[in-house]
Amino acid sequence: MDTIYFKGTPCHTYGSIPRVGEKAPCYTLVSPELKEIHCSDHRGKRVVMNIFPSLDTPVCAASVRRFNAEAASLPDTVVLCVSMDLPFAAGRFCSAEGITNVEIGSAFRSPVFSQKYGLQIVDGPLAGLLARAVIVIDRESNVVYSDLVEEITNEPDYQGALDVLKNID
Repeated sequence: MDTIYFKGTPCHTYGSIPRVGEKAPCYTLVSPELKEIHCSDHRGKRVVMNIFPSLDTPVCAASVRRFNAEAASLPDTVVLCVSMDLPFAAGRFCSAEGITNVEIGSAFRSPVFSQKYGLQIVDGPLAGLLARAVIVIDRESNVVYSDLVEEITNEPDYQGALDVLKNID
């Protein structure tokens, strides 16, 4: 269990975020087209998991825009934006914003994702949603960057994730 904060109020997660050096847990998410997204779909690629509570908040939307502009242009890199948002809503957001360089994955049907990645918030006003985190996975499915944002209302460390991406094969 990790402790995070929402506007200074402590909240807790279901478990703990995967740490650098660990194998990334496999996942199944849902695309805006209601197709399943499996970890095997990204085999051999570098994956940036941009995980957040909901696209209906300015900070979450900003993180999708930023990774769309920066990380998605790196070779052999998939930016996977994950939340509990319904896939239709996430698809509408990306269409309205002209976001085409990221992949949207809803965890709304996948409690296993929330548990394996230890990011489901279990108490506080955002209980049931995902905590804000960025995880970078290399081509061999190893976690090479892991950042659980302590204060949910803050943006993640984009530069930290980008620096790791630029320095791994």
